[in-house]
Amino acid sequence: MLDEHSLAPFLADFYARVRRDPLIGPVFAAAIPDGDWPRHMATIEAFWSSVLFKTGRYKGNPFGKHQALGVLQPEHFARWLELFRETAAARFDPEEAAALHERAERIGDSLRAGLFFRPDAGGSAAAVRAEAAGRDGVPAPGARDRSSA
Repeated sequence: MLDEHSLAPFLADFYARVRRDPLIGPVFAAAIPDGDWPRHMATIEAFWSSVLFKTGRYKGNPFGKHQALGVLQPEHFARWLELFRETAAARFDPEEAAALHERAERIGDSLRAGLFFRPDAGGSAAAVRAEAAGRDGVPAPGARDRSSA
């Protein structure tokens, strides 16, 4: 059952997979030293608790954190989502896993819209950012970063 008690073990399992992954593991290793993982996991748990259960524990700016990395590519997001889906399917019943994955997809869409949208490809950058701002607690690109993580 997906609840506050099952969230931390799920995320621990998921991020263990992420850290071992040949595509995205090196991105995480470059951004988060081994000694910083406990603090990072606490931040991630607060984020997902806020997104899934409306606890308000997360106060940061995930867009700003991802943008600051400067190395992310769409294939990194695709792999992250694939691992997320696999881990959710292994830990939760199919309905909960699907709902969790759908939420992750929407968050990923918001981040990708801000990181990779190119106005010359058509559409309005402002409209994409406005749409992304309304999804799952992910602040719009350019929102002030209030987190310490």
